[in-house]
Amino acid sequence: MLNKTVLITGVSRGIGLSIAQAFAGNGYYVVGTSRSPFDLETALGSNHCIHIPLDVTDREAIKKAHEKISASNLLPGVIVNNAGITKDQIFLRMKDDDWDEVINTNLSSVFNITKVFLKPMVKAREGRVINISSVAGLMGNPGQVNYSSSKAAIGGFTKSLAKEVASRNITVNSIAPGFISSDMTKALSEEQQSQILNQIPANKFGDPKDIADLAIFLASEKGQYITGQTISVDGGLYMI
Repeated sequence: MLNKTVLITGVSRGIGLSIAQAFAGNGYYVVGTSRSPFDLETALGSNHCIHIPLDVTDREAIKKAHEKISASNLLPGVIVNNAGITKDQIFLRMKDDDWDEVINTNLSSVFNITKVFLKPMVKAREGRVINISSVAGLMGNPGQVNYSSSKAAIGGFTKSLAKEVASRNITVNSIAPGFISSDMTKALSEEQQSQILNQIPANKFGDPKDIADLAIFLASEKGQYITGQTISVDGGLYMI
């Protein structure tokens, strides 16, 4: 029986919060992290959770968080690497810091978190790692060389790690969201929204719950034979 504790990074809003709500609703104890303090109990309407302020680019802070979680007997059976940022700019104007911060937050954090929390899964011979990627990592986007690169690299990370740990009954998969309803999409003009929707065969934006539902499936026994995959949830925006 898979340990029903889940660790979710970037839990305070959007897709991360929706994933936390879904796992909480399915009987999981939720360990959520974000850079700033956050009232996770109120957001989930449950005390079956804990929030830890954490910078996922800070390896020493992650080690301390691991010690705290381990001491509380809350080591996760499921890891959801969701934390991410954007710093969009056309390539020739992109600053070095814009590249470094996006790569460190979106990609290196996946290494940082997984490296520390995977070891107990290997020992237990079971677990799930779910990485939140993006359709931008599959098809590219102008002005997002940094972001698209970070998300594309998650696909390689996912495949390689999946091959290493499959014999330990651990699956590693990525979810690549397309355009998901958020504060960002709501801020777009009607013309901008129309232009985007014209590229999506489903002719609608996704809902954060669409991502959360897939995460729940991949974490369940029903998803136990799926590993090394990047699954797009994008209304048909990108098809291989």
